[in-house]
Amino acid sequence: MTIKTNITEMFGIKYPIASAAMGPFRTTELAIAVAEAGGLGMISHANQSMDGREVSAITAMKKNLDYVVEHTDGIFGFNIRTSRLTVDCDKLISETAKHIMANPKLREQCLYALTSAGSASRMPQNKDFQKLRKASQVKHFHVAPALWLADKCVAVGCDGLVVTGFEGGGHQSYEKVQGLVLLQQVHQGQPNIPKIACGGFATGAGMAAALALGAGGIAMGSRFIASKDSEFHENYKNIVPPAKAQDTIVRTGGLGTIRLWKNKFAMAKGLVKSKEEKMAEEKALADHRSAISQEQLAEELRRDTIAAFAIFDGDTDNGYVLLGQSIGVIDQIESVADIIENIIKDAEKALKKAVSFIV
Repeated sequence: MTIKTNITEMFGIKYPIASAAMGPFRTTELAIAVAEAGGLGMISHANQSMDGREVSAITAMKKNLDYVVEHTDGIFGFNIRTSRLTVDCDKLISETAKHIMANPKLREQCLYALTSAGSASRMPQNKDFQKLRKASQVKHFHVAPALWLADKCVAVGCDGLVVTGFEGGGHQSYEKVQGLVLLQQVHQGQPNIPKIACGGFATGAGMAAALALGAGGIAMGSRFIASKDSEFHENYKNIVPPAKAQDTIVRTGGLGTIRLWKNKFAMAKGLVKSKEEKMAEEKALADHRSAISQEQLAEELRRDTIAAFAIFDGDTDNGYVLLGQSIGVIDQIESVADIIENIIKDAEKALKKAVSFIV
């Protein structure tokens, strides 16, 4: 038996499990492993190509797309952060769409276009992506960590949502709403749009809960980082099995609030600012009116970039260790295939048990 949902039907995948976007890290090997195991792989927004070299985001995306499609016949996608601070965002969307259009195999397999950390409208308004949409079965999802953003995503024509709760690793919403509550809110307001639940999911029981609350699948970051197949450093992976849920902390990152594993780097970062303060800082940078804000944000982004490469090289003290609270329910490093198989098996058990309560 298996689990059939609107997400498995939409993408033609065996299991409703996706790999979460994990930029700035390269996730090509992980994308291949997840796609090969019957899930939905993800090429993250990164400045690092599959050969490990630092390049432009456009060059990295093209190289990583080619690498993944050469190594799997499964289904996968790509992520682009659409923040106002993303350099050449519209060009990245255009070049990615044109690159996929030019390769028939990519058009058949790269069916999941995920935007995040910014406007949900930049991709659907892009003329090259519009052409790709007409020429393929690609579906556009946007990460929605807040109810108001979910409504905006639907309004601009997104095909689906990745509903991300505050317990997840990486960038989060200032609203600080946990995933199970947020998923209920979004499903009440937008019952018909396909949803992938993200943030705090690492077990079959968690998947069963997400499906019961209206999601068609789950996306996982921390669980897949701690896998034999991911390209993350062994030092990064080995943090996870002994960790507790309370071993993460929320701080202010370059794009907003961010959840990190507690280490020297994370503890030295500033406290979380309000949404208004952060937006004012970004506006000052965009308007070139505040040299101080420009210098501060540029320095913060530079430190984050250095720290991201540090953890990719195994430095757990000074590295940018993105992990969510689900690390508290992960006790071993397994292959991606085993992770997916066990989650599906346990989710089936949980759902059957739940049905047994109905009399």
